[in-house]
Amino acid sequence: MSIADTQLPFSKIRSANGLIFLSGELPIAEQGPMPEGIAAQTDLTLQRIEASLGSMGLGLADVVQVTVHLARAEDFAEFNAAYRRHFRAPLPTRTTVVAQLLLAPAAIEISVVAAARSPS
Repeated sequence: MSIADTQLPFSKIRSANGLIFLSGELPIAEQGPMPEGIAAQTDLTLQRIEASLGSMGLGLADVVQVTVHLARAEDFAEFNAAYRRHFRAPLPTRTTVVAQLLLAPAAIEISVVAAARSPS
């Protein structure tokens, strides 16, 4: 059974008071195995986040806060390089911690908070 087949006890995405909260996203490919290496996993995870935000009419430019869980502290520099390819100024605030992740071989899990755009 895959993680996608389980009924999780939380919402993947919620909005409240003009903010969009996206639960931790993992580098799970729609087709094929999970990519190897922190750079490829970071890219895929942020692409998945961007797609989820896109369903709400938002993008990475709307992200105001990021929480990152890395499986290995030694991946921090390479993760930062991949992360910088996805975000532009003004950069969101960010907390990065080293944690044991529940889905091996995932090396990263990212959750975000985005600000909803005001209606034009």
